[in-house]
Amino acid sequence: MATRIGMLLRSGVRWAIRLIVGWLALCGALILLFRWVPVPFTAVMLEQALLSRSGWQHQWVPYERISDSLKLAVIASEDQRFPWHHGFDTQQMSDAWQAWREGRSLRGASTISQQTAKNLLLWTHSDWVRKGAEVPLTAMMEMSWPKRRILEVYLNSAEWDDGVYGAEAAARHYFHTSAQALTTEQAIRLAAILPAPRVWSPVYPDARVQQRMHWIATQMSLMGGKSYLHTLQ
Repeated sequence: MATRIGMLLRSGVRWAIRLIVGWLALCGALILLFRWVPVPFTAVMLEQALLSRSGWQHQWVPYERISDSLKLAVIASEDQRFPWHHGFDTQQMSDAWQAWREGRSLRGASTISQQTAKNLLLWTHSDWVRKGAEVPLTAMMEMSWPKRRILEVYLNSAEWDDGVYGAEAAARHYFHTSAQALTTEQAIRLAAILPAPRVWSPVYPDARVQQRMHWIATQMSLMGGKSYLHTLQ
């Protein structure tokens, strides 16, 4: 009996390894494909559409047709070490781990690279399984894509309202303009709501959003303004 159980366990482990390797191979192929091809939709878009039984607003636009102000505001808000890390911000991870040990929720350590991997291939609920899956996908993305491409895909896949994905859809949804024509003020407003896009509004910002807007504007100035984007070359 014990031998039979042992054989079943070994067989189960082998199948699990094959599934994981196959999944990683598929994800790796998609990451290589999307190094060059515009992303028509993401796993998160599909997940949310299935949950809400509705569609989404999304229009891919190339990097050059996205406001530099929005690029800078999002980096200032989400990941100021983005040009220099290799996908993972160890300081933020350490802080998040300490917060979790103190009983707070697991959040706040994801880089733009990790968020892009999550949006593209994973799901929204934050748990240890998803966090673990982010690691190899983020590493593959960092090895395959330049920083500009990672930012481009992130800005085209981030959620800015229920069913509103990407900078172009967000700009038209909130401000009736294009992603390229966003003003600095509008860009800061959009960046400010990224942590809770279904709760916060860039058009009618509450006190917390206004506080974030002020902080982002200050950080953009301290980062050197739009010249900071040259670090992504």
